[in-house]
Amino acid sequence: MKTLYTSFEEAVANIEDHSTIMVGGFGLVGIPENLILALVESNAKHLTVISNNCGVDDWGLGLLLHNKQIDKMIGSYVGENKEFERQVIEGELEVELVPQGTLAERIRAGGAGIPAFYTPAGVGTPIAEGGEVRLFDGKEYLLQKALTADVSLVRAAKGDHYGNLMYNKTARNFNPMMAAAGEVTIAEVEELVEPGQLDAEHIHTPGIYVQGLIEGKQEKRIERLTVAEKA
Repeated sequence: MKTLYTSFEEAVANIEDHSTIMVGGFGLVGIPENLILALVESNAKHLTVISNNCGVDDWGLGLLLHNKQIDKMIGSYVGENKEFERQVIEGELEVELVPQGTLAERIRAGGAGIPAFYTPAGVGTPIAEGGEVRLFDGKEYLLQKALTADVSLVRAAKGDHYGNLMYNKTARNFNPMMAAAGEVTIAEVEELVEPGQLDAEHIHTPGIYVQGLIEGKQEKRIERLTVAEKA
């Protein structure tokens, strides 16, 4: 059985200053929003955060950013956050921008125990500056190192007491690979069920990757509302 937390504050209590954390989600889809809120309240500082993006100004990882808890951000998309822009321009935030596919593969490789790999993405751009480029079959490839984290915070639709997780549709973005790449993985689940209630054929993250779970309801904000014009 895995650790079942009774509060989100308890779930993040062991995240220390200077930790490297991975946070699942894409935009505001599939983010562990309650764990993020608890991390804001914990006031853990000098964090390195690995996530596809850094939330928006008033939600998700944007709250950690506003609270000056992040020293370094490793991600691929930063276009929805004005505070992020301000901190970068003012030199308050270190940023490592990574092509989205490369970011996903660096995380997947970290979870698989693969230390590095070569990719054509980024060759001939500032991303390749100072990096190792090798020629394979007449084509240049850039060496990229795997990513791992002290703690991964992920969100799932369902989880059982063994730590097995199922994600709902597009929440199955960075969450599964981050669950594998964290030394400790804490899962925020919308529904916690008894062992045997999840169809084994539909488990996306095996429990071996998960150390703790907590059940909680979510607000599920929309990042950018788009509606059709009336005919």
